[in-house]
Amino acid sequence: MPKTKTGYSKKMFFIKNIFFKHNVFKDSLNGDNHVHLHDKTNKRMDKSKVYFTNLRTTPSSNLLDKMERLVKRAGITNIDFQNQFVAIKIHFGEPGNLAYIRPNYAARMATLLRSLGAKPFLTDCNTLYSGRRANAVDHLESAMENGFNPISAKCDVIIADGLKGTECREIEINGEYCKAPKIGSAIADADIIISMNHFKGHEQTGFGGALKNLGMGCASVAGKLELHGASQPRIDLEMCKGCNICVKHCRHEAIRLDENRKAVIDYDKCVGCGQCVALCQYDGAVLGSWDTSVNLNCKIAEYSQAVLQDKPHFHISFIMNVSPECDCWNHNDAAIVPDLGIAASFDPVALDKACADIVIKAPILETGNRLSETPHHDHLEGCDKFHIMHPETNWQAGLEHAEKIGIGTQEYELITV
Repeated sequence: MPKTKTGYSKKMFFIKNIFFKHNVFKDSLNGDNHVHLHDKTNKRMDKSKVYFTNLRTTPSSNLLDKMERLVKRAGITNIDFQNQFVAIKIHFGEPGNLAYIRPNYAARMATLLRSLGAKPFLTDCNTLYSGRRANAVDHLESAMENGFNPISAKCDVIIADGLKGTECREIEINGEYCKAPKIGSAIADADIIISMNHFKGHEQTGFGGALKNLGMGCASVAGKLELHGASQPRIDLEMCKGCNICVKHCRHEAIRLDENRKAVIDYDKCVGCGQCVALCQYDGAVLGSWDTSVNLNCKIAEYSQAVLQDKPHFHISFIMNVSPECDCWNHNDAAIVPDLGIAASFDPVALDKACADIVIKAPILETGNRLSETPHHDHLEGCDKFHIMHPETNWQAGLEHAEKIGIGTQEYELITV
């Protein structure tokens, strides 16, 4: 999420090639357990299983019960959790935004994991942009304000990349876009990853789901700079206070203070690591320019690969309060579709594809929201709602790249629980 964003414009809502061409959702409902895919090495790949439950409840089966039943049916208990440190990756929500996953779900998950012998903790990394989650102190206060604390969550809450977002591990993957993603240390050091994400629209990636929660959410501040950035950092002279912290901590001695005590970057020495952006508390060191949606989604896929490699992992998506934009805003616009359900899978790629298909297939809420106010909104059921809201994004590119590098498959079997 950038430090500044463009305002909403009705011009974004042109309707061009909006009808969903590949109705995989309908095919998946028919479910063929014997259909196989082949990757580029001609290795046979089964469809991934995605488990789904709606939000209907009874006095003997509330939503917390349904979530626990869903993840057990999906096979979470097959993971050996005994004495393992388990990172429950969740977004704590920017204060003022009320669309984030309720802490009750996280608490139920933590309780389940502890019953399986795990040592769980809730975690997220600090943000690149200014806000109330840009450092660990403010981030923890925001989490507590939104109901996430050791008492309510039934486990500790840890900011994975430390006080100022500088605590990270570089995990070598030698990817096409990222060679060594910078992952928050607490997540990199965890034995098992459990991802709990709020599925919604996103102004830069099209939608935010499992991969976004992993790839962007687990990146340190410097990692987020690599994800978002298409160039090296720059100094905003109006915001620079001459505090000298960027000069002292630049490993490459690429920054100095000029005669006016303003930071100056020597771009012959700068490697674009983003340490200055992470450390500056005044927005004096900022991103030079933002990368395209295609590149961003592909980078997110590679960061997800770094987070997950060589570790057991499991993923849950909450398809409710499907707002047009990410939970990093301090508000959440009206939901575009009804609350639809909860989905879970060992495969984050299949999970994202299934959730996208479910939202695309769903009817638009007729009450005032971003899609109901568009021209011809009556004809948008079955259309790519994410592209209509954010026409410059390309969420398909991220899933295709994630599939290419072996994180998972877009082919799935949807199993209702």
